[in-house]
Amino acid sequence: MPLPHRLPSTTRLTAWRDRLLLQEDLNFLLTNRVPRAALTHFMGWFSQIRHPWVCRASIAVWKLFTDLDLSEARQQRFASLHECFTRQLKPGARKVDARAEVLASPCDAIVGECGQVQAGSVLQAKGYPYRIDELFGQAERAAPFEGGCYVTLRLTSSMYHRFHAPHDGRIAHVSYLGGDTWNVNPIALKRVQRLFCRNERAVICMVLANGAPLALVPVAAILVASIRLHFLDVLLHLRWPGPNEMPCDAHVAKGQELGWFEHGSTIIVFAPPGFTLASGIATGQRIRMGQALMHLPAAGERASLHATVTHRPEHPAP
Repeated sequence: MPLPHRLPSTTRLTAWRDRLLLQEDLNFLLTNRVPRAALTHFMGWFSQIRHPWVCRASIAVWKLFTDLDLSEARQQRFASLHECFTRQLKPGARKVDARAEVLASPCDAIVGECGQVQAGSVLQAKGYPYRIDELFGQAERAAPFEGGCYVTLRLTSSMYHRFHAPHDGRIAHVSYLGGDTWNVNPIALKRVQRLFCRNERAVICMVLANGAPLALVPVAAILVASIRLHFLDVLLHLRWPGPNEMPCDAHVAKGQELGWFEHGSTIIVFAPPGFTLASGIATGQRIRMGQALMHLPAAGERASLHATVTHRPEHPAP
C-alpha cells in the first residue's frame, strides 16, 4: 500500500507562510498596530551590525518570509544585513530601454494603481483616492501633472532596492517631508486613507532633456524610513523634521543610479499630459528596472507641452 504523499518541509513552510501573510487582519496587526517609528529606528541600528553570524542568521530568517533571491547580486557574502538590503547587481543584470521615446522604470517593482491624474487626485487603491498636492506638499509643484499619468511602483522587501534615472535630464529640486511609517503593502493601502501622504517621502523634481517635467516620489514605510540620494550625498531619515527644501542641479543619464531605500517601499512616478503608459503596464504586473514604463509625447506634442509648462503662471521655478 503506497504511503501518503507528503510535501517537502520547505514547501510546507512556504504554504504556511503564505497562509499567515494572507490573513489580512493578522497581517495588518503585525505590520501596523505596532510601535512603527521605534521598530524602524531599531531596524536601522540592527541592520548595521557587522557580524557574520548575525548577518547569516538574519538573511536566513528573511528568506523564510520572502522570495529573496541573491543570485543576481554582485557580491555573495555580506558583512551586515544593510549590505544585503542595499546590494548592487551583477553588471548586465538589467537592460535599460535606450529608445529616446521611452521612459524607463526607475526600479524593480510590482505595479500598483496607475492611470490619469484627474482633478488633482489619483488612487492608492480602488476606492481610496488622495490628492497629489498633499503628496507633493505644494500645489504649485503638483500643477504640471494635472491630466498627466502616474504609476505606483511597489518594491517588496526581497527586491533590488536601488533606483535609477528613468530618462536623461536634470534633478532640479528635492523636498523631504516628514511623516509616519505605515506599511505600504496592499492590505494597508485598502485600510489607511491617504497613506502615501502620511508617510515619510521625498519629492524628486526632474526636468527631462526635452524640457518636460517629471516627478519621482519615493515613499518610506515601516523599517524603511531611510533614503540615500547620491546627488545630495545625504541620508534622509526619520530624524529630519520636514519639510526640507533642497535645490540642486544634478544632470543624470537614463539608467544612472540615483540612490536606494534601506528596505522595500514605493516609488510613484508622475508625468505631464501627453505621456502614455507603456504596453503591459497594469496593476499587479511585475516590472524590472530599465523596462519601458511610459512613452513620451511625439515631437509636435512635446513642443506644445514645453510651451504650456514654460508659460503656465503657477509652474514654480526649480
